[in-house]
Amino acid sequence: MPLPRPVARQLSHNRIIDCRGYEREDGLWDIEGHLTDVKTYTWNDRTDGEDLPAGVPAHDMWIRLTVDIDMVIHDCIAVTDGSPFRLCGDITHKFSVLKGLKIDRGWTKHINGVLAGAEGCTHQWELLGRVATVAYQSTNNARKRVRQHKVGDIPRVFNTCHMYTPESFQTLKRWPELYKGSKESV
Repeated sequence: MPLPRPVARQLSHNRIIDCRGYEREDGLWDIEGHLTDVKTYTWNDRTDGEDLPAGVPAHDMWIRLTVDIDMVIHDCIAVTDGSPFRLCGDITHKFSVLKGLKIDRGWTKHINGVLAGAEGCTHQWELLGRVATVAYQSTNNARKRVRQHKVGDIPRVFNTCHMYTPESFQTLKRWPELYKGSKESV
């Protein structure tokens, strides 16, 4: 169901985030994210004194995480092809500090302490969250092939949304041992 019809309006800004997961021949996974911000008007006298014509990306940034099915990061490459400041891309080398880290619960909090604020780039940091989600989605079937859920294991997605709470029907269906709801209501 689409959004309700809006009032008359004119597009001013368009952000596109495209994330893709690739299974590699060596058993690892490349997860790539690409963020672009485009204005529909000329951005006059922007930060470095140059105008940015309408339609030219104000941000054009990439991240590639290489992970295994345990979500351990083997490599991280960040690239800035377009930005408001000439020096924006100078921070991309710092993203290599993610090597060896594991994407898991607390991921956002952890990277916030490593690459947020003055230690990183707001846009690349935002992209990292999206790429981490796509890493799970991309490797999900591979994990299922390798591992079987054992009674007592807490699934990664448990309690991450209303569909996987202790009282939800989906929890009862998938992980009955974790279900805490009323048996009469199902």
